[in-house]
Amino acid sequence: MRDRIIRWTRASWVDIAWVAFILLNLLAMRLFAEWQTVPFLVIWISLAALYGFRLWRLGSALVTAATLTLATGGLIGWQVLRGEQDVDYLAEVPLIAMMFVIMVWHSRRRIAAMEEMRRVADDNLRLLEQQRQFLQNASHELRTPLTIALGHAELIERAATDRAIAKDARVAVTEMLRMRRLTDRMLLLASAESTEFLAVGPVDVQHFMREVFDRWAHVSGACSLGDLPDATMHADADRLMLAIDALIENAIDHTPADGTIGISARLSDDMVILAVSDSGSGIAPSDIGRIFSRFSRVDNDRARHPGGFGLGLPLVQAIVHAHGGAVNVRSTPGLGSVFELSIPATESAPLEDQRVDLTVRSG
Repeated sequence: MRDRIIRWTRASWVDIAWVAFILLNLLAMRLFAEWQTVPFLVIWISLAALYGFRLWRLGSALVTAATLTLATGGLIGWQVLRGEQDVDYLAEVPLIAMMFVIMVWHSRRRIAAMEEMRRVADDNLRLLEQQRQFLQNASHELRTPLTIALGHAELIERAATDRAIAKDARVAVTEMLRMRRLTDRMLLLASAESTEFLAVGPVDVQHFMREVFDRWAHVSGACSLGDLPDATMHADADRLMLAIDALIENAIDHTPADGTIGISARLSDDMVILAVSDSGSGIAPSDIGRIFSRFSRVDNDRARHPGGFGLGLPLVQAIVHAHGGAVNVRSTPGLGSVFELSIPATESAPLEDQRVDLTVRSG
């Protein structure tokens, strides 16, 4: 019992000190009537201050307020009866008590609202994690049957002697390749926030951009390679290659056969700016704000193409975001677009110190 009392005293020493403080002020109210409202107001101010730190349950707060109301009101009523105080002084007791109760009510409402916001935020985080896990699982589960079906369709295409059968098999192969690209991008997007998403290291800008150009030059004769700085990026070359590929693929889809597509790079302070430009249909200002949303498509001239999945630009954003870089877009409808990716150079601050920033502008 003695140990329990000691533990309780140590845990409740602030409350014990406050009770002692209240008793001293009640004694001052009783002994020094000329002090008038000073001890009375000090008692209620101390209660409000202590409640802010303790946030008692509603019942405890009301009991404490009622106790102080009776104690202070009783003393003041005794002084009024003895002619030591004016009766107006007695009216302050319920008014101050009501102010405290209103304060408690509002604070409880605010606490309840904050708890509801926290619950909603936790639910949203859980839903986002479930969606990420679903995309990851669905992508994994789709890859195996797609690979098997793709292999059989390719065998049928090669072995078919009937042109119609070979053509149908080619269509099936094309669509399954598109589905495999979809599952790969879904899997990448689902793992974009993982700590193992990037394997960064020094990447030579000139070598990287020449490799990009060599991979796409045979696909589009309109593709050209611009100026390249002698610099090194702090990046994951494989992930960054996927981002550039997505931009070039997007440029080819929106640029006519006689148009131009440019690939270039430059240095800007401690960032390497990788640019992909085209002379295609461009992007309307009203669409620029949503082109990085997943499964969002701008269908200005998609009638010429089977259509994408709306995951290319979100994948670009996720990869650049993970590098601590920024995406910048300049576009004019009918004149083309320029996508710029800002990637930290090796001389810049460490990756974890880079500030993540996404800016989108229309030109």
